[in-house]
Amino acid sequence: MQQSATIFALSSGNPPSGVAVIRISGPLAKDTVRTLCGFVPPDRTLKLADIKDADGAVLDRGLVCAFTAPASFTGEDCAELHVHGGRASVGAILRVLGSMDGLRQAEAGEFTRRAFVNGKMDLTGAEGLSDLISAETEMQRRFALDNSNGRQRVLYEAWRERLLHARAMIEAELDFSDEGDVPGSVAGEVWADVARLIAEMDRHLEGARTGEILREGFRVVILGAPNAGKSSLLNRLADRDVAIVTDEPGTTRDLVEVVLDLDGLRTIVTDTAGLREQPGKVEAIGIGKALKRAEEADLVILLEAPGDGEVPIQSKEVPILRVASKSDLGAVSEGFDLAVSSVTGDGIGELVARMREAALALVGGWSTSAIPFRSRHVELVRAARAHLVDVLDEAADLELRAEALRLAGDELGQITGAIGTEEVLGAIFSRFCIGK
Repeated sequence: MQQSATIFALSSGNPPSGVAVIRISGPLAKDTVRTLCGFVPPDRTLKLADIKDADGAVLDRGLVCAFTAPASFTGEDCAELHVHGGRASVGAILRVLGSMDGLRQAEAGEFTRRAFVNGKMDLTGAEGLSDLISAETEMQRRFALDNSNGRQRVLYEAWRERLLHARAMIEAELDFSDEGDVPGSVAGEVWADVARLIAEMDRHLEGARTGEILREGFRVVILGAPNAGKSSLLNRLADRDVAIVTDEPGTTRDLVEVVLDLDGLRTIVTDTAGLREQPGKVEAIGIGKALKRAEEADLVILLEAPGDGEVPIQSKEVPILRVASKSDLGAVSEGFDLAVSSVTGDGIGELVARMREAALALVGGWSTSAIPFRSRHVELVRAARAHLVDVLDEAADLELRAEALRLAGDELGQITGAIGTEEVLGAIFSRFCIGK
């Protein structure tokens, strides 16, 4: 990636649209606007202009603005063209930009990557911005917005600063203890703070599952015998036909999913193959998938129709909601948490309320503290914690314990991008759309 190149891209939605925004960033951004419009507007001021090609033909008339480095999104000179969102208009301007010397089409996430390189945001802020763009529900939006605003960065940088201070104290004791410049041993204070930091990391990591649920969704799996009404229930929850429903047992042989929005929380409900003994070969594969998905779920709805025998399921830690189906066909026996009818809709509201209650119980309180929101963060915090455990090994030499402090700080530095590799940066920013 050539940082000196001037890049451009359509940053708004694909045409047709009422207005299209074309973003330009790099050393030639202002010269490009001058070439297209004949002038460069004052910073952060929208000016109406005719946008022309090299022959002077008007391509479109729109609003133009400019931003001088470093006071821009990328930290470079930037410009934006706000034009009509027709395919022909946008295409003509992009073709002219592509024909200009020193300009090229931006790669996916390149504007945000330049913002990171130029110190406008850290990696957690960039990842939060990516989540904000892809947010589908209200909780996803709020969670991503908090993360893009630097809450994670503040926490991780504070931890890293403490480790840098601890390392400096230990190395000072190693280097100058014989010269009398260090007043007494500071090691005891350092080890105490490292122990406190390990405890803080443990509490932070406890929120990892909450962060995963907020980003990816609350996972609900429907289990039951063949013809228990699982697919009918899924269709009723989705309010549309997403699964095939027939009187023939074993119709569903693979996983069928639908995404719901429960009070702003993304919820993934999965219909599965019917559980029974001695299934056919293909059906057995489906049952295996069903049981595996149930083990990964946050909530299992165990659906039982009148006359069903005992369903062969063993749950370890996943909460199970026992639901009687087909309540419209007659009385429901005792022992169920609730009864539903996918035909009449009876009990569906209560079932959704139970699902919502279980979901909110897992994510409650997330807005009051910073929690990991990417598996990358979790892995690096765990790695840093492992090094801090080595720091507290009293049998190790002081030099080795100081080195463990350095390694722990480096792990935390990788989260924010203070220490990073090209592979990590490429993986993060490639998930962005072109134009962002």
